[in-house]
Amino acid sequence: MLELVRNKSRFFFSTFFLSASVAALALRVFLLLRFPGVVDDSRLYADIARNWLHHGVYAVTDSGRLAPTLSRLPGYPAFLAAIFALFGDDHYRAVLLVQTLFDLATCFLIADMARRLFSTRGSGERPAQAAFLLAALCPFLANYAAAALTETLAIFFAALALDLALHGFGVRSATDEAAPCAVLARDSRLGTRDSWTWLCCGLAVGAGTLLRPDGGILLAAIGAYFCLRMVRVLRRPSGASDSRRPGSKLRSLIVAGCLVALGALAPLVPWTLRNLHTFHRFEPLAPRYANDSGESPMPGFNRWVKTWMAEYVSVEDIYWNVPGGDISLNSLPRRAFDSARQKQLTSNLFADYNRDHDMTPELDARFLSLAADRIHNAPLRYYVWLPALRIADMWLRPRIDLFPSDPRWWQFNDDRLWLTVSLAFGVINLAYVALGIAGLVRSRALSGIGLLLLFVALRSLFLGTIENPEPRYTLECYPVIIVWAAAWFQGSASLPNN
Repeated sequence: MLELVRNKSRFFFSTFFLSASVAALALRVFLLLRFPGVVDDSRLYADIARNWLHHGVYAVTDSGRLAPTLSRLPGYPAFLAAIFALFGDDHYRAVLLVQTLFDLATCFLIADMARRLFSTRGSGERPAQAAFLLAALCPFLANYAAAALTETLAIFFAALALDLALHGFGVRSATDEAAPCAVLARDSRLGTRDSWTWLCCGLAVGAGTLLRPDGGILLAAIGAYFCLRMVRVLRRPSGASDSRRPGSKLRSLIVAGCLVALGALAPLVPWTLRNLHTFHRFEPLAPRYANDSGESPMPGFNRWVKTWMAEYVSVEDIYWNVPGGDISLNSLPRRAFDSARQKQLTSNLFADYNRDHDMTPELDARFLSLAADRIHNAPLRYYVWLPALRIADMWLRPRIDLFPSDPRWWQFNDDRLWLTVSLAFGVINLAYVALGIAGLVRSRALSGIGLLLLFVALRSLFLGTIENPEPRYTLECYPVIIVWAAAWFQGSASLPNN
């Protein structure tokens, strides 16, 4: 993004970008004022932030006492604590306004990635303009900018890391007058400028990981792409014109990869040491089920849920209600039972749980036994079909979870306004995804596209392994979808293949 500002300042501050920025801000401010998202997770993050700010303890308030916690990573509480220190405790409007600025910056990062990949002398800067407009008017990015949750900051750092990685790998626009000094754009050793690029790329990944533990997937994607580039260097024919110094290229790739890893992992060190000191356990991220020390992660119940869960509606009806709330057998889909016997066993489990709404170890063990029986009966369903359905649901479902819409929108019994919103958001989401896939197929910028494709593929595969398919989990991939969509606006001239 800095290169775009430096080399293309006139373009960057053109009437188009100023007008689109105003439209982006207007959309986000409207959602901020009309539909501010302050949910239970927001209040939990805010509680940690207040205790950290005023008492110097990273803790939650439990029955009036401070209880140290490791259930949430420190990135978002630190962000809230900084805002609260400047504007006062629980000043959520200030939080959302700052997030709006981060989201606008994400739009510029998306535009810069599209410019690097698809701008040609024939297309000019149309791909970057199209990407910026698609990001600026994207209702899903704007909606989460108006919610006190980690998504907006996580999306920003993912986009920043990807843009820096494209810069480091030498992916540049054909309209640039001078090539950036990139590690793969020349045969010489890694330079100072390259080192800062890769270190900052790693720090962006680390910042995203401090917000959400699944941010580490981006590090895996970048690492896998480094490995692919190393294989490409090793397999290059000996007579190739640019293969005179393969050893130098390999060393540059290894150094660059180490800098990314250093930047990504260093921010986690204080958190890991704190958990070792406070809880005497090695926890560099956060527990898989966001449970605190001493709290049961309910492994049996969670495993049983994965034997039938495929859609977000079940998350609201069942998953979020345990423990503490009622669950009903009528809320389960037919695929939750393989036989009349299993249905009766499930009914008995629900009845025992609903008596005191507590998932005891004995009850959890019974859920685990039922799950084992179901997995034995249909292993492909558990390991293949249900993960695929969860991935599809997260990508294709209308992204209305922050609105008071009925999640069962297909029953057409919601208030007319919110039913219209659900249908409109569903169509818009399908349009973005379809345009992104079509752009990916059309694109010829193979090297940069490969990195983005690895990220989306790895993140989607990971999301298929979780029990609760929430559409917001795919939002970190939306910058990539928008960049791919911008391929439709590239010219016919051949693209650089860096």
